Amino acid sequence: MKHLIKITSFIGLGLSIVPAILVFQGSITAENCKNLMAVGTLLWFVTAPTWMNK
Repeated sequence: MKHLIKITSFIGLGLSIVPAILVFQGSITAENCKNLMAVGTLLWFVTAPTWMNK
């Protein structure tokens, strides 16, 4: 279970970083970037504290 939470938090972190690169390249729109980054931020802040504090 702990490994699944770690993987989910790193996916959230990736969703917070990768869309900015993709919008800079012109691969996605700014609106899609905002949505993906919001989901990534939510995933990261929900899952990361469960394994980083221990």
